[in-house]
Amino acid sequence: MIGGIIMIFVALWIYQSAMKAKVDNVLMWVGIGVVAFFIVQTLLVQANVFILEAVRGGGADANYERDLTSIGDRKNAGGFQGIGGYLLSLFFELVPPFAGFLAAAIVRLKFITKESFSVGNLFSGIKEMFVSIKDSFKNAQ
Repeated sequence: MIGGIIMIFVALWIYQSAMKAKVDNVLMWVGIGVVAFFIVQTLLVQANVFILEAVRGGGADANYERDLTSIGDRKNAGGFQGIGGYLLSLFFELVPPFAGFLAAAIVRLKFITKESFSVGNLFSGIKEMFVSIKDSFKNAQ
C-alpha cells in the first residue's frame, strides 16, 4: 500500500516536471517513470522474500507441525523476534518503494529535465508538487 501511494506521487511529480520542461509525449514519460518504479519495487520485494525464506527456512520441520489434539503454540525457530525483528520488517517494507522512487527520479533527471546529476536536481520539484496539490484543494472550494 505504501508503494502504491508513493507511485501516485511519482506519477504526479513526473507529469509536472515533464509539463514544465515542455517535453513531447508527456504521458509516455509518465508511464516510463512509473514502470521503472514498479520494476525496481517488484525486484526488491522478490529479493526480500528470497532473503526472508533463506533466513527463516522455507519448509516446516517436525517442530513446526503439531497434532490436532495438542495444546500450545508452534515452535517457530529462526524467526525475527524483538526490536530487531520489527526494524528488519520495517526495512523490508520501506526500501522497495523508496528504491523505486530513486529509479523514477533518475529517469526524470536524465531523460525529462536533462539536468546535471546532483542531489538537489534529483529531488527538485517535489516541494512544488505538494504545493500544487495543496492549492488544488483550496481552488475546489
